[in-house]
Amino acid sequence: MENINKTHTPIKQWAEDDRPREKMMQQGAAALSKAELLAILINHGTRSRSAIELARDLLDSCGGNINRLSKMSVAEIQRIKGIGPAKAVTIKAALELGIRKETDRINIKKEVIRSSKQAADYLQQILMDSPMECLVAIFMNAGRRVLDMATFSQGGLTATIVDIRLIAKRALELGATAVLISHNHPSGNLVPSQADKAITEKIKRGLKELDIELADHIIVSEEGFYSFSDAGIL
Repeated sequence: MENINKTHTPIKQWAEDDRPREKMMQQGAAALSKAELLAILINHGTRSRSAIELARDLLDSCGGNINRLSKMSVAEIQRIKGIGPAKAVTIKAALELGIRKETDRINIKKEVIRSSKQAADYLQQILMDSPMECLVAIFMNAGRRVLDMATFSQGGLTATIVDIRLIAKRALELGATAVLISHNHPSGNLVPSQADKAITEKIKRGLKELDIELADHIIVSEEGFYSFSDAGIL
């Protein structure tokens, strides 16, 4: 019997679970749909559902939005019937690698912040995948060159959660003359809340006592960004 090299077998003759891998080998990763890419991570389906079908079920659960999928926990991914712990962990690991790739690409240190949009472009990539509110501070010198960036709150944005003293302490350690704060709105809504406004004013007053400027407070989400400075309410 002739030994057929599987690499040259037409895709339509492959088992359904194998077709995305063959397509990637022949046409490259960019040619694959979201479902096909996820199917490769899922690897094999169940008796009743192929890997492609499981991938489509998973995409349906997040409205086809990869950003939303990246915010799902391993337990949430496992809610899709046919996706067990091993498959869920593989998917979560792949999504986390994608997030870290972007973080590496947009390393903000030593950059000069020239506009709110420039800062927001960095911050969106860093914050928009977080399922909870996080507040970060960017510390800058007189020329607006970034000295450092650090996270100071996770899970909410109130004066009781954000320790302003820690922000001020880090600014003094770095010799920063300006601080830009930013937090994300996982809901997508960019309208600042009363708590957002209150903490902004409190941080501004606290830094002013040390002759440090609060350059901006930027809210980011998948929908875009909101700059307190651009809005004239800082």
